[in-house]
Amino acid sequence: MSQAVLKVANVSKRFGGLQALSDVGITIQPGQVYGLIGPNGAGKTTFFNVITGLYTPDSGSFELGGAPYVPTAVHEVAKAGIARTFQNIRLFAEMTALENVMVGRHVRSGSGLLGAIFRTPKFNAEEAAIAARAQELLDYVGIGRYAEYKARTLSYGDQRRLEIARALATDPKLIALDEPAAGMNATEKVVLRELIDRIRKDGRTILLIEHDVKLVMGLCDRVTVLDYGKQIAEGTPYDVQRDEKVIEAYLGAGHKAH
Repeated sequence: MSQAVLKVANVSKRFGGLQALSDVGITIQPGQVYGLIGPNGAGKTTFFNVITGLYTPDSGSFELGGAPYVPTAVHEVAKAGIARTFQNIRLFAEMTALENVMVGRHVRSGSGLLGAIFRTPKFNAEEAAIAARAQELLDYVGIGRYAEYKARTLSYGDQRRLEIARALATDPKLIALDEPAAGMNATEKVVLRELIDRIRKDGRTILLIEHDVKLVMGLCDRVTVLDYGKQIAEGTPYDVQRDEKVIEAYLGAGHKAH
């Protein structure tokens, strides 16, 4: 088997008297869409935030592309190769769509502060390349025509796609999507699913946390289910939907997958 993109083991996290996570782990292989689901309060957002550097775990081990990885801060996580979106959209509202994606691309830029101050030829060339790549990514997610629009003027669904373009701009080993379908209507969800499927087919690896079980089960190669901070199931969507603990905890006692 090829080297795992992300391997996380024995992660625990406590907030005061609340044990939010207890020995949780996942292994994501190259090219997979890996789903993380669970009822409200299950710990999935906490786990996601630990992986992406927002929270410091009490214990656990992390490997990214086979190398040890310590998720200590969001910007370090981006440099290491994990890019994320947020459940609540976090764009630079007064910047254009193009500028938002360029910000993501700057994680991989080489010109330092002096180059920016003095506008050296190297800096100018790199900025032109970053702008060109940002436009390519806007085209890729389907909103290239809005490159010069301020982010706040885009529709909700297009803002979601802009976030994904900005994440892709960092050339991540893993793109982590935090409830990308939240607040979307049925039409927007179809477009989102097609985009995620395209990203996967182009060789990217995706971690998806999502409340929309139908979307998860239709997209993901493997799924982990959390409940009260513990991992209660892991496997293919087919197997997870038929797991009695999952049916009881999350899908509802009367649910049977078809």
